[in-house]
Amino acid sequence: MERMVGTVVRGIRGPIIKEGDDLVKIVVDSLLEASKSDLGFQIHDKDVLAITEAVVARSQGNYATLDDIAEDVHQKFGDADVGIIFPILSRNRFAMCLKAFARGLKKITLMLSYPTDEVGNALISIDDVDAKGVNPYSDVLSEAEFVAKFGHPKHIFTGVDYVAYYRELIEKQDCQCRIIFANNPRAILSYTKNILNCDIHTRKRTKKILLENGAEKVFSLDDILTKSINGSGYNDKYGLLGSNKATEERVKLFPIHCQEFVDSVQKKIRELTAKEVEVMVYGDGAFKDPVGGIWELADPVVSPGYTKGLEGTPNEVKLKYLADNDFAALHGDELKKAIKDYIALKDSKNSSLKGQMVSQGTTPRRLTDLIGSLCDLTSGSGDKGTPFVFIQGYFDNYTK
Repeated sequence: MERMVGTVVRGIRGPIIKEGDDLVKIVVDSLLEASKSDLGFQIHDKDVLAITEAVVARSQGNYATLDDIAEDVHQKFGDADVGIIFPILSRNRFAMCLKAFARGLKKITLMLSYPTDEVGNALISIDDVDAKGVNPYSDVLSEAEFVAKFGHPKHIFTGVDYVAYYRELIEKQDCQCRIIFANNPRAILSYTKNILNCDIHTRKRTKKILLENGAEKVFSLDDILTKSINGSGYNDKYGLLGSNKATEERVKLFPIHCQEFVDSVQKKIRELTAKEVEVMVYGDGAFKDPVGGIWELADPVVSPGYTKGLEGTPNEVKLKYLADNDFAALHGDELKKAIKDYIALKDSKNSSLKGQMVSQGTTPRRLTDLIGSLCDLTSGSGDKGTPFVFIQGYFDNYTK
């Protein structure tokens, strides 16, 4: 009988991971136990095993206290008035970092982008901006001007007034606070020449613009905690990017040494099963909420580590394009055979379809971003208890 199932995604349950746990062993054991369960499955070459970044960092003990962060920031800026610009609006992702910055500094000018932050969290709606005749590309608003025009808006999902919340966080650390609203990074230079830019995916461009326009000191989140402070965790590549709240005084950092970890997991599975399974660490997926407008990706990358078989982008043809164009006159088994033969020929040539009409409408994204998004949706961010995701048939096509 012809196979009727394509890609299958399974959330794999595992124990609660603690610092010092042998995560390679735990991951592989969990996969093998799941494969032998009452809804068991066989492991094949080119299956994908993904592990959420949170448990990797937890097993590594990659944490830092707010005092550690405060000390690093103070070492970099001293007692200067520091402009903290383009933070995202998040109690989990940024609030604890801001609290730490305020603890290490004397005065902060906080510059918020509007109407939304970088990942789509809205301070106000674009309709409100239009109604008030404000140009978000050029207009710089003081806090008083913002309140006069827009009041005290609360986030659509969290119900938090982030302007008031961030001000309170800063001032509770005995740090002076001034808040402005602007989208041009040059605007901060009218207030201070010392800047900590907190944007994620645009950080390099922001830093370049600031340095070219008279800034004296510019650091990004990926410059903070790149090495251990007082024995803290660190991330030599991403610093505070990808961190999130652990406790009221501690943050979990993005994991380190991810390449070594995924290679070790792949090797262990190969030794025990003789199968070449691809392995990756994943964080936030890359997708946008259609209601709130929030783009999920607050991590610096979807995957900080993956095995070589996950390099590249899909090289696929659009089945409906072939059915409507090249094989429009065919039907039934004849159409099926023609499409299968076309795909088989494409695979045998192993040549790129980039720019060809037959691939139009296929998703032009990296495999790790696509698979990582699938994993993030599968494991969720709550109490599912499936920190490992096992994917089968992802690299199959209509001919398999």
